[in-house]
Amino acid sequence: MWDDETRYAVIRGRDARYDGQFVTAVRSTGIYCRPSCPARTPARANVDFYPSAAAAQRAGFRSCRRCFPDDAPGSPRWRVGADVASRAMRMIDDGVIEREGVAGLAARLGYTERHVSRLLTEELGAGPLALAIAHRLQHARTLLEGTDLPVHAVSRAAGFGSVRQFNDAARSAWDLTPGEVRGRAGTRATGDARVELRLRLRAPATLGRTLAFLGVRAIDGVETWDGETYERTMRLPRGAARVALSAVAGGVRAVLELADVSDLAAAVARVRRLLDLDADPVAVDDALGSDPLLAPLVAAAPGLRVPGAVDGFEMAVRAIVGQQVSVAGARRTLGRLVEAYGGGLSVPAGSHEGAPGGLSVPTGMFPGPEALVDVDPGSGLLPAARWRAISSVAQAMLDGDLDLGPGADRDAARATLLGIRGIGPWTVEYLAMRALGDPDAFPATDLVLAKAAGLTPRELDSRAEAWRPWRAYAALHLWTAVSEGRTP
Repeated sequence: MWDDETRYAVIRGRDARYDGQFVTAVRSTGIYCRPSCPARTPARANVDFYPSAAAAQRAGFRSCRRCFPDDAPGSPRWRVGADVASRAMRMIDDGVIEREGVAGLAARLGYTERHVSRLLTEELGAGPLALAIAHRLQHARTLLEGTDLPVHAVSRAAGFGSVRQFNDAARSAWDLTPGEVRGRAGTRATGDARVELRLRLRAPATLGRTLAFLGVRAIDGVETWDGETYERTMRLPRGAARVALSAVAGGVRAVLELADVSDLAAAVARVRRLLDLDADPVAVDDALGSDPLLAPLVAAAPGLRVPGAVDGFEMAVRAIVGQQVSVAGARRTLGRLVEAYGGGLSVPAGSHEGAPGGLSVPTGMFPGPEALVDVDPGSGLLPAARWRAISSVAQAMLDGDLDLGPGADRDAARATLLGIRGIGPWTVEYLAMRALGDPDAFPATDLVLAKAAGLTPRELDSRAEAWRPWRAYAALHLWTAVSEGRTP
C-alpha cells in the first residue's frame, strides 16, 4: 500500500478514510495510532508504519488512548481480496482460530500452518495467532467500554482462554488492565444476555438504503423491519442469536442477544458483512462517479453499500427461490418454507425490549442444509426443479464441496455452483455479490439492470467492463435507482 512518504502525508491530513488500513508507530513514545489521530503529528524521523495493529503490538508498541486504533473499521483490502491472505483475515474476523485453532485455519485454506504463518507475516507483519489476539482485544475493549459484562465474561466473549491470558494481552497492548479500561470509560447496564454495540464505518454511508433493501425482503418469522430498525435471527457456531440494527451518526447501533456469548466475534463479523461496513466508499464512488451513466446515481446515493449475508446457505436458497419471481412472491414462499422446515430461536428469555413498531419479535430460524437436503421435490411450495437445486446445494455444502463462507475461494465456489443443475449465471453472480462478498460480481443477464441502463444485456455486460473492480456497487446503484423511481 503506497510508500511511507504517502502514508505520512495521510497522517498529516488526518484522513479517516484510511483508518484500519495501516497504523502509525511513534518510536519516541512507544505508541501506535490510526491515521486520523487528533494528536500532534509526530516528526517524520520518529515514525514507522505497520500494516496492522498486530504488527505494531508485535514490535512492542501500545495502543493510543486518544484514537484507539484497534477500534477502527476493518481494512477494505481484506474484505474485497480473493488472495489467501484476504481469505485468512476474513476467517480470523469470523473467529475460526478461536474455534479451530491455527491448524483449522490452515486446513480451511488448504495450506500448511507454516506456509500460512509465513504468508500472513509477510503481508501483515504478524502471524495468525498474533492477528487473532489483536482481534480479540478489539472486541474486548468494545465490551469493557460499552457493557456491564464482568471481566471474566468479557474474556470469554472475546475468545481468550483465561482471564490471566486476557490481562497479559491487555497490559502488553494497552499498558492498562481490563479493569482500568473499564474505569476510564464508564458503562451502560445491558445484562449478560443482551449486548449493545456501536459498529463503526467509513463515511459517506447511506445505511438507510441498505437496511431498507434488507427490510423489503424480510422473511416472516426470521426478520422484521419497521422503516428504521431491521431485526433478524441467525445461526452462529455455538448457538442461535437475534440482532437488531439501526443507523446512527457515524455507524450502526447493534443490539445482540446470544445463546452463547462466545459467539460475539462471529456475530459482529457477520453483521459487518451483512451491511458492508468495511467498504471504502470514497474509492468506489470516485471510480463509478467518473462514468456519465452512473455519475448522477452515485451523487444521489453516496456511499451506497452492497448488502451481504449472515449465512451462505440461506442466501443460496433465497436466490434459487427468487428466480423469475417478484420480491413479494419470494418472501411469501420463503416464509412458508421457514414455517415448514425451520426451527425456533433459543436465547435467554426476558432480555429483549420488544420489536419496534409493534412488530412481533423474530423467533424463527432459517433451515440449514441438513433440513433441506432430502426434501421430496414433489412436496409443493416450489417447482420440483428448484427443490432439486436446493437439495444439491445442501448436499454440496454438507459434503464440503461447496463453501459460501467468508474465507471461501470465490472462483471454486462459482465453478461448483455452475455445475449444479438449475443454477445459472445470474444466480451465481448474485450469490458471489451477496454471500461471497465479491465487489466485482455482476449479474449481467438481469433484465432490470439492462432496462435501468437503457441497454441490452450484451451491451450492459460490455459497458460494465469499465466499472471493474466495483461492478457489484454499480448493480446496486442501478437497482436502487429503479426502486426509488430514478433513472440514469
